[in-house]
Amino acid sequence: MGRKSTIARLPLEVKAYIEAMLATGAQTLDELIADLQARYPAESHGGILPSRSALHRYGSKLDRRLSAIKASTEAAKLIQAQAGDDQDARSEALTALVQTELFEAILSLQEADDPDADPGDRVDMLSKAARNIATLTRSSIGLKQFQTQARARAKAAAETVDKIAKSGGLSGDAAEQIRREILGIAA
Repeated sequence: MGRKSTIARLPLEVKAYIEAMLATGAQTLDELIADLQARYPAESHGGILPSRSALHRYGSKLDRRLSAIKASTEAAKLIQAQAGDDQDARSEALTALVQTELFEAILSLQEADDPDADPGDRVDMLSKAARNIATLTRSSIGLKQFQTQARARAKAAAETVDKIAKSGGLSGDAAEQIRREILGIAA
């Protein structure tokens, strides 16, 4: 089995700082190394800080992951804008988070360069991920269908109340207020 990366073996505080600096891209690799040596002198003297090439490899993987997350987030925003779906934002956010985590897991699996890894295990993991993604997609579609049906029922109820109110002698303003209240439930 392959060795863990130098960065993965660092204390969490140092690793988090490196990830934050790599994500912002505010420093070159040489500047980051100098910054790390100044910020963490004990680790620097102990020889456990990562090399320039280790930072580059880790930064490349981090960039790919961040790009994938940004792309999936932008795609979700575009789909939501086009579909006009503004209901149950928490469920949608949770679904997007799970999708992103599954996507990251698949990326990690693809990036694993362990020569001892069993190809059958990789296929099994990808198969399980595909089943989970299918379940998640069905759940998302079910949520959207429920939201559409709920809006349609509320609109129909508002129209029915409006007709009854007008035929029963209720003023137009009162009927409109009732209609807005009913539609407000679905909006």
